[in-house]
Amino acid sequence: MIMLKRTIAAATAAGLFALAGATGANAVETTNPVVKKVALTPEQKAAFDAARAVFNSAQIARQNALATAHSKIATLMAQRNAAVAAATTPEARKAARDAFKVAADAARALIPAQPVRPVRP
Repeated sequence: MIMLKRTIAAATAAGLFALAGATGANAVETTNPVVKKVALTPEQKAAFDAARAVFNSAQIARQNALATAHSKIATLMAQRNAAVAAATTPEARKAARDAFKVAADAARALIPAQPVRPVRP
């Protein structure tokens, strides 16, 4: 009896998985959107090119700011390590670390947000 129940349960589960797979495959086929490319008008093309140029300049500015922040943080880290090594008390070490954290946060705050890529109309 137990063997019969297990066989029926296995057959039912296999049938359900097969049915779900077949309906899932059909659903995927019908939901694919059809994309039609349309030529841009001269005004749309000029606006898109201008937006792309603004995006590229913002991206370059962000990369330069990142490089500057990295070099500044590296310099601050070297200064922090020297101050911690020269400190004689735990309070002085903590003060050096806290000063580094504040300066590093200030350097990170100067990095602009990542620009948003323009979307083709």
